[in-house]
Amino acid sequence: MIKAVIFDFDGLILDTETHEYKALSEIYQEHGAELPLSVWGKVIGTISDFNPYTHLKNQADVSLSEKEFNRRLKERFHERLKEEKVRPGVDEYIKAAKQLGLKVGLASSSNYEWVSTHLKNHQLLDQFECISTSDIVEKVKPDPALYLKTAECLGVKPEECLAFEDSANGSLAAKRAGMYCVIVPNEVTKDLDFGKIDYRLESMAEMELTKLIEKIRTKTTS
Repeated sequence: MIKAVIFDFDGLILDTETHEYKALSEIYQEHGAELPLSVWGKVIGTISDFNPYTHLKNQADVSLSEKEFNRRLKERFHERLKEEKVRPGVDEYIKAAKQLGLKVGLASSSNYEWVSTHLKNHQLLDQFECISTSDIVEKVKPDPALYLKTAECLGVKPEECLAFEDSANGSLAAKRAGMYCVIVPNEVTKDLDFGKIDYRLESMAEMELTKLIEKIRTKTTS
């Protein structure tokens, strides 16, 4: 029985990932280079030692310093995020979960300051009973620690949780934790290999939460 739902943040609630990739791609293109999604996709949803500046320098003659590269990236990224809205269906799923008596948590590989700031900006911070971020674990996704911490905080067993993810690293973390996992990809993650998941939605707006849970129950008991 599902007793809790746990949401990822970046790319799932707020599509920060598409904006970050597009901002990076712009800088690459200005230098006659390319950042393939096959490369960047491995970084999404986790903390990696991949350095886009070094990767760019390996492809092109770059006059920018790394400091200037990061400044331009941050500036363009935040400019893009200004008008970004919560992804379709997110608010409805949170409300539906509460109406069903389910506990609601969040597990993100980003830090708490980043996550909480954006949740506050979109009036969502108080909607989550537990928020687990990179600040409280030694390893982030695809390690299951963030999901296990969130389940423990919510007072439920991992197998009683339904996780919502948009990235391959995130879905792997959820399944390693022993949870059900539904993928809701965004523009930059839609073609990734998600491995073994329980369901895929292109948007939370395409199906009510009650129907989704029923489909997962039917699938797992058949």
